[in-house]
Amino acid sequence: MHTPTADPTRDNRFSALVRKRWSVSLTLTAIMLAIYYGFIAILAFRPELFAARIGAHMTVGIPVGLGVIIVSWLLTGIYVRWANDDYDTDVESLKHAMRENRE
Repeated sequence: MHTPTADPTRDNRFSALVRKRWSVSLTLTAIMLAIYYGFIAILAFRPELFAARIGAHMTVGIPVGLGVIIVSWLLTGIYVRWANDDYDTDVESLKHAMRENRE
């Protein structure tokens, strides 16, 4: 039988955890959007910057585009590491505390 419990969303620890997750997510998203849309804006309004040659067969745009992809991987890795190391630990401790309060 399921015992009714207090609303977990009213717990300050839960609210802090949600704020922390949103803060990390929105920060990383803003960084990625700034990089991506900056790349697109330069490509649209100043294409000659990316058209400059840096070798016989390569332009500046190729390594910059590759850099955008690599940064997206790095930001994803940062989020995954944060989620695995900090967020999941906090979620488990909150769940444990809620189970103890229920009993």
